[in-house]
Amino acid sequence: MDWNSIQIAIVLVLVVVVFFGFIRELISPDVVAMSAVALLVAFGILHTDDVLSVFSNSAPVTVGAMFVLSAALERTGVIDGIGRVVSRAAKWSPLVALVTMMVGVIVMSAFINNTPVVVILTPVVISLAATLKQPASKFLIPLSFASIFGGTTTLIGTSTNILVDGVAQRQGIAPFAMFEITAAGAIMAAVGTAYLAIAGRWLLPDRDSLAALLPKSEDRKFLAEVLIPVDSTLIGKTLKNAGFTEERGFRVVDVLRDDVSHRWSLDNLALRAGDRVVVRSKVGDMLALREASAVAFGTGETHAVEPIGTRETVVMEGIVGPQSRFIGRHAADLAPRRLYGAYMLAIHRQGESIGGNFSDVRLRMGDTILLEGPAESMRRMFNYRELINLVQPSEKPLRRNKAPIAIGVVLLVIGLAAFEVLPIVALALMAAVAVIALGCLEAEEAYTSIRWNILFLIFGMLALGIAMDRTGAARLIIEAFASLVSSMGPLAVLSAVYLITSLLTEVMSNNAAAILLTPIAAGLANALGVDPRPFVVAVMFAASASFASPIGYQTNTFVYNAGGYRFTDFIKIGLPLNVLMWATATLVIPIFWPL
Repeated sequence: MDWNSIQIAIVLVLVVVVFFGFIRELISPDVVAMSAVALLVAFGILHTDDVLSVFSNSAPVTVGAMFVLSAALERTGVIDGIGRVVSRAAKWSPLVALVTMMVGVIVMSAFINNTPVVVILTPVVISLAATLKQPASKFLIPLSFASIFGGTTTLIGTSTNILVDGVAQRQGIAPFAMFEITAAGAIMAAVGTAYLAIAGRWLLPDRDSLAALLPKSEDRKFLAEVLIPVDSTLIGKTLKNAGFTEERGFRVVDVLRDDVSHRWSLDNLALRAGDRVVVRSKVGDMLALREASAVAFGTGETHAVEPIGTRETVVMEGIVGPQSRFIGRHAADLAPRRLYGAYMLAIHRQGESIGGNFSDVRLRMGDTILLEGPAESMRRMFNYRELINLVQPSEKPLRRNKAPIAIGVVLLVIGLAAFEVLPIVALALMAAVAVIALGCLEAEEAYTSIRWNILFLIFGMLALGIAMDRTGAARLIIEAFASLVSSMGPLAVLSAVYLITSLLTEVMSNNAAAILLTPIAAGLANALGVDPRPFVVAVMFAASASFASPIGYQTNTFVYNAGGYRFTDFIKIGLPLNVLMWATATLVIPIFWPL
């Protein structure tokens, strides 16, 4: 076996390893992709210049700039304002609300990164559902799917479109115009909206959120801290022996000793002088505790504990957003109690509630957390974007006076790109600088808004694509595929390309699937002697067509926990939609891009 064959084998093995790495999610996808790049360099398959070249690729640079523009629209309240207008216009009936909401989201997602659209509108949609006396689960999957539909209607609607265009240009294909895919994308969006409006009534589940899943109780009203004084007879006793029991109307939430929480070891904890016991109780019991000059818990002692203070609390749901500092951290290591006076009651993930000891739970994007704490402190935590409020839309301090500037800049990018005055990457970069310079966004906020993990995933996959092309691995795959489909017509091959891309998108990153399959699709078209453009469009549409899984697309992951869904809910509503969109794309794409 010669060295070139060995290189091809190494690259193909790495592709398989990366694929399963994305599926297993043992480590972050961007780390998986960049690890593959490191191995390619170590084996000498890629040179340093090859790796550095991907960092100058226009596609990820454009994606990064679009993240900044989306953040500017978010920070100036544009997305929130449009969402509230759509919500007010939708309060006629559940069906009208569903269609109006979806159309509004499709239009927004055509020009704005769809993740912030879904993140911001999720509490708005939950509030709309409550107004209509409908479960939020009837609206949140359509919210995510509508954002996906909208992303496929313009070149800048989603990062996938920009990436496919960039990879296609490297294959010698002419750049896509801003609205070249709009007509076909609009037809597919209309078909998808009609499907959800008609079939959603029966297929969309009736699920409860995390707060609804927990028992309702009047006990959850107040928290109080009581001090164990130096002469207390409770010193040395466990909480149970000291009388802090639910039978007596008190539930211990925490014991603070030297400002260190001991909530994970309450059962066997022996009380000491100076301990502060945080208890939850009914309104009547708590008021009695607050008004008492001295309190006894069945011990006969009048100074066993001394009340420090009480705080009226609220129970609220928050979701870990894509930019939260909580991602990747153990729940027990966080300090919402110390910073905000709030306590975690439960965590909801992938259809299951996690209660009790959170010490081993590492938080992920989309995890829903039930918290209890003072209302003002909870609002402060949501305003700092640690979590996204699902109970009610947050009143964040937005720069609404800068909204016209942000809207004007984005419209300018769209208009100039449509007339091809400058390349989209140049327009996006200038616009990103403009929204910062004109005060729509602080520089620090701009850096934070960029999803660096997505960019490095893109960089890694672009480098892997270079290795596949250089070693001949891509050509080997194309030839093998072409031999299988040589007896089929171009339309059947186009349909197969869409199907394969859609299936891959359900189990791995949509951007990774797009980068891997775009050159293969173009190569197949060339092997068949037909125009590669419709095949590239098939990849573009299919790479966003993740409907049957909550893990294939980020917006699906976000609403998965927010709506209290089960994995099978996405299969039930999404699998028929995948088939419908596959059939629609097979019919529609050749109309606009003849084979």
